[in-house]
Amino acid sequence: MRCALVTGASRGIGRATAIALSARGEKVAVHYGSNAAAAEETLGLLHGDGHVLVAGDLSDPEIARSVVEEAERGLGQLDILVNNAGIAPGPGTDHRVDGTDYAAWQQRFTRMIDVDLTAPANLTYLVARGLIARKAPGAIVNVGSRGAFRGEPDAPAYGAAKAGLHAFGQSMALALAPHGITVASVAPGFISTERQQPKLEGPAGDDLRAQSPFGRVGTAEEVAAAILYLTSPEAQWASGAVLDLNGASHLRT
Repeated sequence: MRCALVTGASRGIGRATAIALSARGEKVAVHYGSNAAAAEETLGLLHGDGHVLVAGDLSDPEIARSVVEEAERGLGQLDILVNNAGIAPGPGTDHRVDGTDYAAWQQRFTRMIDVDLTAPANLTYLVARGLIARKAPGAIVNVGSRGAFRGEPDAPAYGAAKAGLHAFGQSMALALAPHGITVASVAPGFISTERQQPKLEGPAGDDLRAQSPFGRVGTAEEVAAAILYLTSPEAQWASGAVLDLNGASHLRT
């Protein structure tokens, strides 16, 4: 039985991914930052048993280390890492260059890079080193964003962090292939999650749905299905890929 650590799994894409992995038979470490009640709810939705909760602010390198160690102790090993935790654009994190003072710019830029890029890099290092020591194959998937390609004027640090995450994943795909470890990324567009419901139900909802020719936004379960494939043994040849999941709302050339 393989074991997985899913970061930011208290709700949204992380919760859907944890559920999908457990349905496939994996044991899952459900990571959360601060919402213990939501994480407990995720835990209760998982299939099978043997799952664990792990908590902490992953932007702190030592907490990231302790989260990985706790997950390994609780599950017995780690074979899969899904780097999903992150700070998304929103009223409390946006920082337009033409509307933000320098102090807020620095604070929000640094915090977003720390959480959305540096933390996944540290977790990748820690999990990969454990796999290498065990001489075991493994899979790592990074949850990036369409914003890495189309730009994020309201939250440029988010676009930069996600672009960096995609590039980092490809570097790791090259570095870790000799050890039998795959690394890939998904780049979702707008996804219908609990956090995004106010936008979808508000005045901007129709415009958000109209971004895709399908006339809707994506679901967390659709992203989880892609992650499920990319973490499967059959997906080795997809290592290094960045998979767009945006309903043709943004086409790369």
